[in-house]
Amino acid sequence: MRLIIIGSEYAGKSTLANRILDWIKDNMGEFYPKVHGNGLHDHYVLPFIEGTGPEAEEEAAQIRAMKPTLMEKYTRYMIHYHMGRFFYLDNDHIQVDWYYAEPVYAPLYYGYGKAGEYGDRQMLVRWWDADIMHMAPDTVLIHMKASPETIRQRMAAHPNPHGILKDEHVEQVLEAFQTLFSNTMIRRHFELDTTDKTPDETFREWVRQMEPHFSENDRLRMLTHQKLNQ
Repeated sequence: MRLIIIGSEYAGKSTLANRILDWIKDNMGEFYPKVHGNGLHDHYVLPFIEGTGPEAEEEAAQIRAMKPTLMEKYTRYMIHYHMGRFFYLDNDHIQVDWYYAEPVYAPLYYGYGKAGEYGDRQMLVRWWDADIMHMAPDTVLIHMKASPETIRQRMAAHPNPHGILKDEHVEQVLEAFQTLFSNTMIRRHFELDTTDKTPDETFREWVRQMEPHFSENDRLRMLTHQKLNQ
């Protein structure tokens, strides 16, 4: 299964992605070939924190201290690296935000990627879409969203100490992701509005909307897993 899950912070992306991993195990069996862990990549909105403790905090501080030109190169490397052919040897390649976060957050918070500049992320996102359609046309783009009021309520209730979204930018960020989704070149795509939904309700809606988008490989894995467990 190949997914790109995008949207504002606090829209529910990571929660859904982890539920999808459990669903894959329950309905398709173990990940195979298990080359790159569990197939989930959720480390594109900087500073992404891997691990805990002083070392992780120190690394986050180093990322924040990067000059915009260096950060631009670093994020571009991360994006290209995860387009490597070796990732597509795995059955499951699930990306949260990936290159879709860059046109939203880079000009707003990182100081690079603006229209007309070197590394213009609005332009590059179209190139990367084209690459995905060439390498993995079965990829499904999922846009998760919620009302501005809901995003702010979640920010207040469960603040992320490393989150970057600011209260005054909520509407702008939601609109930017909506525009990117509306202009996507990825043919298989749908939206999930989590405004009035619990994580369980959102997950059930994902299952319903995914049905026409499962690839032949996905369906074969589901059928095989079902037969083996009868």
